[in-house]
Amino acid sequence: MTHKAWSGVFEQATDKRVEKFTESVSFDHRLYAQDIRCSIAHAQMLAQTGLISADECRQIEQGLEEIRQEIEQGKFPFRTELEDIHMHIERALTDRTGDVGRKLHTARSRNDQVSTDLRVWVRDAIDEIDARLVDLQKAFVGRCARDADVILPGYTHMQRAQPVLAPHYWLAYTEKLERDRARLADCRKRVNILSLGAAALAGTTLPIDRFDVARRLDFEGVAANSLDVSSDRDFAVEFAFVLTLIAEHLSTWAEEWILWSTTEFNFLKLPQTFCTGSSIMPQKINPDVLELTRGKTARVVGNLTRLLVLIKGLPLAYNRDLQEDKEPLFDSADTVRMCLELAAPLVAGAELKRDVIAERLDRGHLDATTLMELLIKLGVPQRTGHEIVGKLVRTALERGCRLADLSQEEFSAAHPSLDARVYEVLGPQAAVRAFVSYGSTAPAEVARQVEAWQRKLSL
Repeated sequence: MTHKAWSGVFEQATDKRVEKFTESVSFDHRLYAQDIRCSIAHAQMLAQTGLISADECRQIEQGLEEIRQEIEQGKFPFRTELEDIHMHIERALTDRTGDVGRKLHTARSRNDQVSTDLRVWVRDAIDEIDARLVDLQKAFVGRCARDADVILPGYTHMQRAQPVLAPHYWLAYTEKLERDRARLADCRKRVNILSLGAAALAGTTLPIDRFDVARRLDFEGVAANSLDVSSDRDFAVEFAFVLTLIAEHLSTWAEEWILWSTTEFNFLKLPQTFCTGSSIMPQKINPDVLELTRGKTARVVGNLTRLLVLIKGLPLAYNRDLQEDKEPLFDSADTVRMCLELAAPLVAGAELKRDVIAERLDRGHLDATTLMELLIKLGVPQRTGHEIVGKLVRTALERGCRLADLSQEEFSAAHPSLDARVYEVLGPQAAVRAFVSYGSTAPAEVARQVEAWQRKLSL
């Protein structure tokens, strides 16, 4: 019978099929660094409170550092019967230090140990993903100066709507990413609460100092209710939700750029280093990175759903179901991290096809709304102005021409106030110059926003 940390009450060995079914070391081994860090902090607290001696603490620290090195060097053996990374490390420590190693688990359970390790891992992942969001923001803002004079057709319902400056478009994604960063920062506050010391569910009768451990591990607070924190995976689900929104934003961007790179749109030339070819069609340059970014969003959405279903209806406190939280969380973080890693250089390396965009910019009557707002400035009610311009657009559509190609007489016939000033707001360039509102695509407003983002990102 293989000795296990919990096997004292058992008379029979665990069925090998059960060991295979219940093991988690195949995926939770990546928590080794967090587990060792948290165990060292726990041992230091035990020494400070007199539950172990200073020499025992030193031996534990030394043993754990040796184990860390072995894992990092690929020399550490993993065995299914030891279940998870936490028991692997504890067994290896005990093999090195005997009874000293057996004292490490004083005043803690795997319940609070796993929760603490996972919180530290999530905290680290948040910081890494936040840094990659900044890289992508810098890529978008970095394009603004070089594309400052480019006007793009803006769309609603995938129909041409109004003209916008290219930097205004780049900053739209910069703003989305900033909200993602804000959500990560807010999530981090709830992640950064210490679980350790809750023990199995009720706390411990031993005189531990949880606040000391929190300081050592850079936690901002200590969980106030041991029963609650033993079962809590809100922080994991919230992180998965934030990752899902990031993935959704990346998917939206990818979808637009896939369309833009088609022959039909022909707005964008993607860097070939981020494309692949066809095994049968020699001419193909496929936007596979963008397509996979869009496709991998499905994984991230699915992982969030998996976590939400996982915690539904679990009674207090800990249940083994929660072992299933790590794989979807790890996968979402890995997926979003990789997508962000590729997105930044792709954004920086793509080229707008200025001539193609400019040649077709007059299509779609992008200046119709600006003309309507001119009527409003001249005292015409909005609904009346909307109808007047709609009829002018219908005339232009019938002739296959621009609004600017209609005669002065036709404008005056539509409404007496439409004199020669009408031509000052017609055409995409004039329409863009006419904008004045805060947050709009007005050139001065966009320049101000670009400058603000450059300062914020230290560009």
